[in-house]
Amino acid sequence: MKRRNIIYWTATGFVSLVLGISGALAALHAPPMMKALNHLGYPAYFANILALGKIAGLAVLLSPRMPRLKEWAYAGFTITILSACYSHFSSGDGWLAAEPLLTIVALMLSYAYRPASRRLPEAMGLGGVNFFPQHTVTEEAK
Repeated sequence: MKRRNIIYWTATGFVSLVLGISGALAALHAPPMMKALNHLGYPAYFANILALGKIAGLAVLLSPRMPRLKEWAYAGFTITILSACYSHFSSGDGWLAAEPLLTIVALMLSYAYRPASRRLPEAMGLGGVNFFPQHTVTEEAK
């Protein structure tokens, strides 16, 4: 297995484990998850939203192909993880607020090292945006 694939699958596996466990805990309304959400100031129904987003995102992230949906999954997970950091920080959790940053580093590695089959074909620059398109002059414009 190539180094690139090892990095991708290790990072993706770590992200999947973290988000899968927290998604399952949210779906089951497990007491530790509900206590944590209450501490952060979220209503109980927020667990359902988190569970649905995490489980659906993981299904897309781990399935083959679907590169456009994968872009959305990566974006959604980034927002979710950064929101977790901010929520913990705002709730006075101190250094616990930095804990999700380990997951976002793994998410960034997963995104950066994903195979070509899991990328948008037109992805050339940051976030799939082609910042330097090649302009060609057509015969009519001459």
